Amino acid sequence: MVDKILYEFVKECGYEKALDMFKNISSGKKLRSKLILKIAGENEISLRLCAVIELIHLASLLHDDVIDDSTIRRGKPSINALYGSKNSIMLGDILYSKGYYEIVNLDPQIAKIISKAVLDLSIGEMMDVDLGSRFNPNLDEYLKMIELKTAVLIEAAARSAAILAKLDDEAYAVYGKNLGLAFQIVDDILDIISDENRLGKPAFNDYKEGKTTLPYIFLYNALNLDDKEILKSLWGKELDENQTRWIKDKFDEFDIVKKSKIFAKELGNKAISAVSNHSLQEIVSSMIDREF
Repeated sequence: MVDKILYEFVKECGYEKALDMFKNISSGKKLRSKLILKIAGENEISLRLCAVIELIHLASLLHDDVIDDSTIRRGKPSINALYGSKNSIMLGDILYSKGYYEIVNLDPQIAKIISKAVLDLSIGEMMDVDLGSRFNPNLDEYLKMIELKTAVLIEAAARSAAILAKLDDEAYAVYGKNLGLAFQIVDDILDIISDENRLGKPAFNDYKEGKTTLPYIFLYNALNLDDKEILKSLWGKELDENQTRWIKDKFDEFDIVKKSKIFAKELGNKAISAVSNHSLQEIVSSMIDREF
């Protein structure tokens, strides 16, 4: 049903090329929509809220792929690979704009929450670009960036749904924020441990693109001075088999993947403890234990 509303939203824009491009966007897990429907139930308002959140999320992914020069999204050619970066950016702008256009039909409090989330998301994207310009071993900077880039929209989805359901929106905001942080960290872990077929992109792609994610921050802080310099020298480069093996061996030596998973699970436990909703607890568990 959410997909149908999304399609109608883009169709209402009245531009056939935008609709054709939209049809080629790889559909994801729709975590944000699942959250909304679990919290608020399925009704006309909650479904439209799902569609608005998904439009905004898709727009951010379109821009993200252009920024990262990514040619693959979820195992399929990205929109910028198919239609070029200029078209991808403009489609992202159309989706953002349509999302804002539909926001005015929602509760003003919800509209304000979502609008603030989009502002924070954009700042998070800029922070990601800035952090990607240098090797970054600072955990606090990384956590702030993923909070803004990933967690804020999940937080906004959970909080908005709670308002619709007349529940404690502050508690659901805590749930959404910690779920979002854990979700991104699991993505960062999967970049290291998953194969290309499952992940939809090459393994170790994050480090090659200049992203110093949680496992690399943990590894850097565990290494001696000489190995710290080796790790930094491999940042942002195409890695050959020996270099990849060196990093994998160091991950194993210091049990970095396990430490990263524990960190994600602690965030997941914070999310679970914020609300008394069994189905939301299941979402946390399945998200942390996923393989792609």
